[in-house]
Amino acid sequence: MSDISNKNTHWVNENEWNPDSVTKLTAEQERYYQASQWQLMWWKFRKHRVALISGIFLVTVYFSLLISEFLNPYNPNHRHTDYLYMPPQEVHFTHEGEFIGPFVYGTKGEFDLKTWQWIYEEDISDIQKIRFFCSSNDYAGAEYEFWGGLFTGDTHLFCPAPGGQLFLMGTDRLGRDMLSRMGYGGRISLTVGIVGIAISFFMGITIGGIAGYYGGFIDSTIQRVIEIIRSFPQLPLWMALSAALPVTWSPILVFFGLTIILGMLDWPGLARAVRSKLLSLREEDFAVAAHLMGASPKRIIMRHLMPSFMSHLIASASLSIPAMILGETALSYLGLGLRPPITSWGVLLNEVQNINDIVLHPWLIVPMISVVLVVLAFNFLGDGLRDASDPYK
Repeated sequence: MSDISNKNTHWVNENEWNPDSVTKLTAEQERYYQASQWQLMWWKFRKHRVALISGIFLVTVYFSLLISEFLNPYNPNHRHTDYLYMPPQEVHFTHEGEFIGPFVYGTKGEFDLKTWQWIYEEDISDIQKIRFFCSSNDYAGAEYEFWGGLFTGDTHLFCPAPGGQLFLMGTDRLGRDMLSRMGYGGRISLTVGIVGIAISFFMGITIGGIAGYYGGFIDSTIQRVIEIIRSFPQLPLWMALSAALPVTWSPILVFFGLTIILGMLDWPGLARAVRSKLLSLREEDFAVAAHLMGASPKRIIMRHLMPSFMSHLIASASLSIPAMILGETALSYLGLGLRPPITSWGVLLNEVQNINDIVLHPWLIVPMISVVLVVLAFNFLGDGLRDASDPYK
């Protein structure tokens, strides 16, 4: 009997508790343990330097889209008929050992009837200084309608010299400035990705949430529909649906139609990810407690379950946007997406389908570099967000 009582007894320290005897957390440790999940994600994301630089680059690019009219020297549709297929001009800072500042030499061109090509030569006696923050409407193509006609203006970040020309990326077959067309084209191509991912997210979260929360017959039906959609080859399906758009539609309607197509075909992958997460989270104690307290399925999904893996959704979005940008570029390149007078990177690349154009005028393929840089930046950003989405590891 004594052995049993000895086993049930435990030792109690009757001395007064001394708080100084406990090791205290440092300020840095206390800050870490009291931080929210979003703060932990941000701290971990900052350590991913490539992803951080990519994020800054993308923010800069998207901000520049808001002021494309100001940043680019010309109206994208203005034709310089005396400068067809003109190669990019080189920017100089010194002339014969004297510092002058950024300038370009005047260029004279003539059409060679033997080779059927434009030949341009620099005139080093004609120094054309580049002007900055110029607001005088003293050269062709300076005027523009800001944000589609909100108001008109002619102020630009940089302009050619009075009576001169400035084509830093050359011109196309109609004499239109390639740099200005790339700036305006980015507004369309990058907007397609943002609007398309908004549509895809809405459908993916809604359909995937219903399948994951209810399960059973509803889940099986939705999974079969997803499997049918994903069984079609992606690019031919895009081409078929894009070709079905009426040719009589205005460019704006074609833009929205293409965006909706890209968004509606991208949701199955996200829906499956949401469904798998909800299947594992709906049995957690906090979800069961919310259900017992009378919360509606919509509130349980949106207020309790979704925030638990919102970081995963953000990472998925950053990786899905470049796929939509590439989709728009591919369709426009093939002539089944956006069409002139709308300017996008895919429309610009559509003009260099002939190998002879690439050989004779290689600067026309420069929009491809913009597509590559933006897609790589989104992929690097997505990798960083995916690593930071679980800050406790």
